[in-house]
Amino acid sequence: MIRVAIFSDIHGKILLPFKMVDAYQKEYHKKIDLIIQCGDVGIYPNLDNLDNATKKHAKHDRDELGFHDDFIHIDQKIEAFLTALNVKMICVRGNHEDHDFLDDLEKQYAENSLFPVDSYQYVWLCKSGELQNFQKDHEYLSFLGFGRIGDRKNRTEKRFIQKYEYDKIKKLVNHRDLIDLFITHDSDNSGDPGYGSKEIREILDHIPFQYHFFGHTGKPYSSELDLNGITTSIKVKELEFNDLGTLPENCMLILEKENDKIQVNPVPVSFTNLFTKHTWNHK
Repeated sequence: MIRVAIFSDIHGKILLPFKMVDAYQKEYHKKIDLIIQCGDVGIYPNLDNLDNATKKHAKHDRDELGFHDDFIHIDQKIEAFLTALNVKMICVRGNHEDHDFLDDLEKQYAENSLFPVDSYQYVWLCKSGELQNFQKDHEYLSFLGFGRIGDRKNRTEKRFIQKYEYDKIKKLVNHRDLIDLFITHDSDNSGDPGYGSKEIREILDHIPFQYHFFGHTGKPYSSELDLNGITTSIKVKELEFNDLGTLPENCMLILEKENDKIQVNPVPVSFTNLFTKHTWNHK
């Protein structure tokens, strides 16, 4: 069996998914093999490159700067924790990232379909449009990542889906084998043509996936059959603390694949309530 924890929109709280996975394993005695994260990681090694939204939130919440604070220089306590846990987090780009930094890394790892972005090498970025395979024993999990967000005004800023990424993924249009997962940051634009990504809609119409996971929209968790009649489309609730300092329901999902069958279930709120805004980083 392969067991995966799925999150979205962590906005600098890089350690939080790892701590939740560690606690989940201890609480339920079930091993997590991989973390998948649906963008807005908050990868800002240089605070001079913060976008306006992140800069605004960081004035009141230092967690927004967690990548800069904890993941560009080795902290021995964090390193020991991550090494003992030994679970990688594979992400797609969101719109709130330092895309210049990530572009430079992507060029350095030109021959790789994914690459590490942190000093511990436990946070990895999945290149858009390149098919991935995770293997454990005799079980395989295939997935395709497609980061950033769509745009209806033909803007070319790096927070928006880039043409080279879309051109890359279009080469898979004739791919007929069912791919397990499609991981995106944005939604498709079927709910409202003025929002979401037309590119994601076209991909879902032409490439067969079992599941599509995304975040970004701020809408509640949902799980429904996509318009293509094949894919189960799941909106993951953002991993953001509310005004009460607690996490929302359905912000951590567990996917299990065994004998080619996949099941996805949200983690109970009784578990996620163990992590609060003012205590999670001290556990």
